[in-house]
Amino acid sequence: MDATTGPWDETADVVVVGFGAAGACAAIEAADAGARVLVLDRFGGGGATAISGGVVYAGGGTAQQRAAGVTDTPRAMYDYLRQETGDTVTAGTLRRFCDESAHMVDWLAGLGVPFDARLCPYKTSYPTNRHYLYYSGSETAFADVSRPAPRGHRVYARGTSGRVLAARLAAAARDRGVGVRAQTRAERLITEPGTGRVTGVECRTLRGAPAWARLAHRVLHRFSVKPGVYLPGLGRVLHRRVAAIERRYGRPLRIGATRGVVLAAGGFVFNRQMMREHAPDYRGGLRLGTPGDDGSGILLGVAAGAGTAFLDRVSIWRFLTPPSAMLGGRLIDRDGKHVCDETRYGAAIGEAVLRSPGGRAWLLLDAPALKECRRQVWSQTLWFQRWQAYWLLTAGRVSGPTLAAVARRAGVDAAGLTDYAGTPPYSMIDVSVRSRVAAPAPMLTLGGLRVDEETGQAVGVPGLYAAGRTAVGICSRSYVSGLSLADCVFSGRRAGRSVASEDRGGLHAHRG
Repeated sequence: MDATTGPWDETADVVVVGFGAAGACAAIEAADAGARVLVLDRFGGGGATAISGGVVYAGGGTAQQRAAGVTDTPRAMYDYLRQETGDTVTAGTLRRFCDESAHMVDWLAGLGVPFDARLCPYKTSYPTNRHYLYYSGSETAFADVSRPAPRGHRVYARGTSGRVLAARLAAAARDRGVGVRAQTRAERLITEPGTGRVTGVECRTLRGAPAWARLAHRVLHRFSVKPGVYLPGLGRVLHRRVAAIERRYGRPLRIGATRGVVLAAGGFVFNRQMMREHAPDYRGGLRLGTPGDDGSGILLGVAAGAGTAFLDRVSIWRFLTPPSAMLGGRLIDRDGKHVCDETRYGAAIGEAVLRSPGGRAWLLLDAPALKECRRQVWSQTLWFQRWQAYWLLTAGRVSGPTLAAVARRAGVDAAGLTDYAGTPPYSMIDVSVRSRVAAPAPMLTLGGLRVDEETGQAVGVPGLYAAGRTAVGICSRSYVSGLSLADCVFSGRRAGRSVASEDRGGLHAHRG
């Protein structure tokens, strides 16, 4: 939409909307290129990055891989990822991502992000505090992939590591003089009449609001995020109060951007209308993100004339591990047929289960496998994995002395199990996406604004760039652990470098 361009309450060369990994990386690169950078964040920064596992998918011979004795090459990484990414990005972009991967980890380490080379010896969805390099995808499941290698680089920290990654990137941005306007929500992009060029952002900010309102906003949001992942009802109640504070005490703010705006505001898993419109099959999953993942960045870009792609792509996860002995079971549908390779990443398993008859699936275990699973639980899990593993292996399963008996109790057709040669007694665990036994399946959105793959500019909209889950990227077809954060770094850096060096066509002089 067109709008007048002034006057501004504040100006910067580059304005970045969102202060998670993608926004922070964009701000750092733009500042290093000499631009004056201002970051806007509706909350306090960190975004979904801060509540994530902090895993960065990287390979091609990183320092951590070499220290662990792992042989990897950019070509081997490319060969695997080409099967995951399909045609969402060009072969050239994917090659560049793989070729630059090892350097990307070094760049993050140079900003103070800590990594570790201790290799996890077993397959898991997320390693314990003893291990920080692991097979985070489906590398071993593809027979035609040369030299599969562990590429999940977990940031070195106890528990889930995303908070450390977000904090170190934020500190690096601030060290470069990047201004940060927290508790400031971008509401509309301002475009230049005639050209459609994005020249600024209209916001609503709590700057100047009563101190108690700013504190309440910050505290209520904090408790609506991670507790809200496990207790979504509580999260919604708290977030409604956050939004009410914004409406009551927010004031308008107009910020000019002489070189351009970068949208890095996350995905749209918290936008029910967009989920119903674009991804109706994914009802009932556990929304993985923060209330900031409401599609606002995508909608800002669309209102300015940008196009979208792959909004129907959602990653929904059903992990079978840990414990790793779960991989000794057989994943079956209600007809007793094999669903997919059990060693695939949880998103591939989740998608296969979702597409199974009735969206139902069970993991069939024989007695030795069940015994080994129970033995491994304590040593192979962190707290948030442990309670679920114990539940699934005890009250969450049905058992029977014969295949016919256990199939009858689970509601599975035993005729499909005649070739199973396990040792009785048998157990079945309901791992359906909407299972009443297993925890809800986490999910996040993968599509976004269409961007030029060389620069990150939103296609057809001068002065506007997008990164992370606000944009189409490396993981917009298929997600494996760490690929979204790696893409946030890759696309954020690309957008930051490009917007800082954009030819302003006299814009700076025109704005005074």
